[in-house]
Amino acid sequence: MNIMTTILPEPQFSKKTLREMFDYRLARLRRVMAEKNVSLCILSNPISLRYAIDFDEYQVFQAHIPTCYLFIPLEGPLVMHGATSNDFPNVYEYCRPRFVSPFDGGLDLGEKTRLFANDVKTFIENNQLQQASNTVALERFTPLATQALESLKFEVIDADCLVEQAKVIKSDTEIECIKHSIAVTEYGMKLMQENTRAGMTERQLWSILHQVNVANNGCWMEGHMLSSGPRTNPWLQEATGRVIENGDMIAFDTDLIGPRGYMADLSRSWICGGGTGTQAQRDAYQHAFDEVHFNIDIIKPGMHFSELIERAFKRKKIYQHNHYVCVYHGAGLSDEYPKIYYQDDWARDGYDGVVEPNMVLCVESYSGALGGDVGVKLEQMVLVNETGVEVLSYYPFEDSLIQ
Repeated sequence: MNIMTTILPEPQFSKKTLREMFDYRLARLRRVMAEKNVSLCILSNPISLRYAIDFDEYQVFQAHIPTCYLFIPLEGPLVMHGATSNDFPNVYEYCRPRFVSPFDGGLDLGEKTRLFANDVKTFIENNQLQQASNTVALERFTPLATQALESLKFEVIDADCLVEQAKVIKSDTEIECIKHSIAVTEYGMKLMQENTRAGMTERQLWSILHQVNVANNGCWMEGHMLSSGPRTNPWLQEATGRVIENGDMIAFDTDLIGPRGYMADLSRSWICGGGTGTQAQRDAYQHAFDEVHFNIDIIKPGMHFSELIERAFKRKKIYQHNHYVCVYHGAGLSDEYPKIYYQDDWARDGYDGVVEPNMVLCVESYSGALGGDVGVKLEQMVLVNETGVEVLSYYPFEDSLIQ
C-alpha cells in the first residue's frame, strides 16, 4: 500500500550538541568499565555500536553477521575494525577486522580467533592497559574468541551488562531524539488509523508505519506485531495476510527503531469501522486503559522495582492468565534494561533495582480473556523525572471504548 507521507522536521541539533551527546554516552560506558575494573571493552552488537560511536552501517546484517567490532579502552583512543565510513565520533583509527563468523571466515574459526586474541593482546600492551587489569569485556562473539582470549590469560566478562547499565540514564539530547521518534511513529499511527479499511490485510495496514519510518530516516521495526479480529487473542501473533473485517478489533505494538536509532514503543487498539464495539471489546479495552494509567501514576524516582510490582494494578481474574510479558521495561536505542515482571512471574524471573530520574520506561497492558477472541494492547512511554513522570506519547485513546 502506497501512502504519500510527510517528512517531519527533525530537531535542529548543532554539531556541538551532538558531540556532547556522543561524549556523554562514551563517558557513561567508561564509567561502568571503571566500576567493573575492565581495561578493554569490545563491542559488536549494532545497537551497542550505535550507542558508543553512532555506528549506523548495515545494522540488521551486523546483528547476525558481526563483521565489524570496536575496541574501547578504559582510557585512550577508540579503534574501529571493519567500518566503511571513517568519521564516527571519538574513533581515532580504522582497521581491517579479523573475520570471526562462518560467513566471513569459513567453518573453521580457530586460527581467525587466535589472531583476533593476539590483536587484543597487542592493543593492550601498546596502550599500556595491562597496568589497569587483564579483564576484557566481550560482546556477542563466537565462544572460540572467548576461549582464545582466556588462553592468553585474559579474564573475559560479558559486555552486554556493561552497555545496558550505561544506557539506562538518558541525556537531555537523547530524550529529544526519543521524542522525535515518537512524533514520527504517532504520525504513522495516524495514517494507519485513517486508512484502516475492511478488505485490506494486516500486512497492508502494518506497511504504512514502515513507510513512514523509512521516509523519516528511521531504521527498522523489531517485529510485525499487528493482529486483527480473533487473532488479537492470544497476543504475540504477528501480522499475516488475514483480511480485516468491519467490527474487528485491531491491536498493534510499534517496536519501532526510528531516526538516530531511538525507539518509539507504543501500542494502541481500535475497531475497524469505528463505533462502540461489543461488550467484550469494551471490557477488554477499559481494563487495559485502566491498567496503563494506574501503573503510570504510581511511578516515583527512588522506588524499587519490587515495590512497583507490589503496588501495581490488580488485574481482573478474567484477564489474569493472559497478561503481557512485563508491566514495565526500559527503552532507548531499543528495548533496554530493566524488564519489570508481573507478580505472577516475579519469583521465577524478577530482579530488583531502583527507578532513577532520566530513565525512559514503557508501561504495558495486554487484556484478553483466556480462550476468548478479543484482545486489546495498549502501551505508553514515560520519562522519569525528579517527582514522578512525564508522559512522552500522546496518540489518543478510543473514547468510544472507554466506559
